[in-house]
Amino acid sequence: MPSDSKPPADNWSESDLALIKQGVGDKSTRPAQAAAESGDATGEAPTGEQSGAVVTYFEAKGFGFLRPDDGGRDIFFHVSRLSEGLATDLRPGTRVMYELGMDRTGKMAASSIRIPPAEPAA
Repeated sequence: MPSDSKPPADNWSESDLALIKQGVGDKSTRPAQAAAESGDATGEAPTGEQSGAVVTYFEAKGFGFLRPDDGGRDIFFHVSRLSEGLATDLRPGTRVMYELGMDRTGKMAASSIRIPPAEPAA
């Protein structure tokens, strides 16, 4: 019994093929600004930014692991995903903000990592 739910591949536009190549639903490669520009005026990060702390960081290799504040498994990160802050600040215990995404093998990893500025002592 033929199914008409899928269009033939020759009817797909270049933008359709680009979405398939990038992985529809994988928002880790999309800039965070796009979500903010879409009219979300709540003032909170609409991208699901989470907080945690560095558990280990192997400077020679450029990767490490984060422990989420809300518990759960440690999360892999690569220094190339550091968008704000210095790699030299990635020491165990350093507080970070990050978004969840996928690494190149499809496993869960941190993306768009930033080291927030230290809060002034009161």
